[in-house]
Amino acid sequence: MSAGREETLAGNDGPRRETRTGDDRTRGETRAGNDGPRREPAGAAGAARADLTIPAFIRGETVDTGLVPFTGRGPEASFLAPDPMGLLDRLPLGDPARMRDLNALRVDDIVGFLAELGPRLAPSRNALLREALERSAAWSDMTPPLLAASYEQLPGLFRPEAVRAVVERTVGAGHLDGWHEVPTADGGRAAVRALGARTVHVIAGNSPIIAALTVIRNAVTRGDAIVKTPSNDPLTALAIARTMAEMAPDHPLTRHLAVVYWKGGSEAFERRLYQPAHVEKIVAWGGLASIRHVTGYVRPGLELISLDPKLSATVIGPEAFSDDERMAETARLAAVDVGALNQLGCFNARVVYAVTDVDRAARWGRLLYEEILRLPEQVSTAARRFDPGLRADLLAIRASADWYDVIGGRRDEGAVIVSRLPEPVEFHPSLSGRVVNVVPVGSAWDAVRGMNAYTQTVGVYPEALKRELRDVVPLYGAQRLVSLGYATRVRAELPQDAIEPLRRMVKWIVDETYDPADVHPFGHLHPGASSWDVR
Repeated sequence: MSAGREETLAGNDGPRRETRTGDDRTRGETRAGNDGPRREPAGAAGAARADLTIPAFIRGETVDTGLVPFTGRGPEASFLAPDPMGLLDRLPLGDPARMRDLNALRVDDIVGFLAELGPRLAPSRNALLREALERSAAWSDMTPPLLAASYEQLPGLFRPEAVRAVVERTVGAGHLDGWHEVPTADGGRAAVRALGARTVHVIAGNSPIIAALTVIRNAVTRGDAIVKTPSNDPLTALAIARTMAEMAPDHPLTRHLAVVYWKGGSEAFERRLYQPAHVEKIVAWGGLASIRHVTGYVRPGLELISLDPKLSATVIGPEAFSDDERMAETARLAAVDVGALNQLGCFNARVVYAVTDVDRAARWGRLLYEEILRLPEQVSTAARRFDPGLRADLLAIRASADWYDVIGGRRDEGAVIVSRLPEPVEFHPSLSGRVVNVVPVGSAWDAVRGMNAYTQTVGVYPEALKRELRDVVPLYGAQRLVSLGYATRVRAELPQDAIEPLRRMVKWIVDETYDPADVHPFGHLHPGASSWDVR
């Protein structure tokens, strides 16, 4: 995926696919090939930005040798980086026993390390993060105000209370710090421990927060990690790793981390990397093509933890349309779910099911459009790159006034499409363009029937309706329900995409103990056995 991608759309018959320019998770990742990284010839786009070098970070050291050019989105986004084939012997692919120091870390050690790291990640005091922020203008889909606001959030993610919440609500300190003993139903004893794994993190670049979250999750689970950076954010994870090395170069969390850029689909490199002898888990964020590519390497002994592309929706009950005050309030809340982070996230609302008639839905849609435009620039702006295919779709349906009302969208500032039938539009409502489809329906259950396994977040108003729906919408595939206006407020300590990623990132090891005097060795196979001759 670079300019286009195979987009997954939620529907009752499974995903529909369209080719679009843009991406709500990550792009620039997947290019299948048989000859390693795709490189530009000398003198081409890569050489045009020979001043921009993106080194690798391996076990506490910055590597800026063996450089080859890579092509980003246009000459301004091209850069030089180490040839990944030349890094294979230096990556953490060797003796697993090296992880002893990592698994010896206690939760307090990890929390303390991250607490010290967090304040150092403020762009105002970190030249590496400032460079990442400045360079991001060449490749990110975020506009400068959104990027600046996102980078300012990074230190807060590393606060001790935030990290401890991640620990306790996912794996648990008892399982990380040592062996947690439990009795077994047959009279024996067992001890269970969560140990770190050798992991490749294929991260998305639609937000720098993903890079920080990856570092935190890997530290908590004590993984021996290789982070593959995306072409639309190759610097954030690298800047965090280099800051770790400046702070504590010999710390196990620093020594067991690598951050590398390579072009997704570099078969010669990936075929050697993705071997169970080297890697036990792959944590992959990305679009459909990127995830599909990674699945080609999955085999026994190599587990894929997929945070794949999702779509999100909103259900608003009839109470919202009972008077002007509630209509205004719910429009303000829904605008945040639609427009925050420029609708780049899977959690952003793209379809709003409104339990009301068409006329009220149209009035509310105009309020929603106005509220989207009022969002502060650090929360939402007009899209940096408005999808030309989406622009053409908006133009086409303007001519179908009997079927749709199109509010705004003439200046690529965002738009609200109000359907006059209880069905969403056939095309994807938005690819980071702040475009949403308001669909009037007879009841909330009509909205539920439009959901499936590709539905991630469902914003709901009022709370009573959410409680009514929460035991039913998961049966249709939805994975997260949230109060209207809070869809983009994601908590790192909670499950994601209907899984608990951190519990899967560790290896759950069991030590079982039995006393022959209490438990017959083959009693479960021979129930009549009552004694055991120990001679």
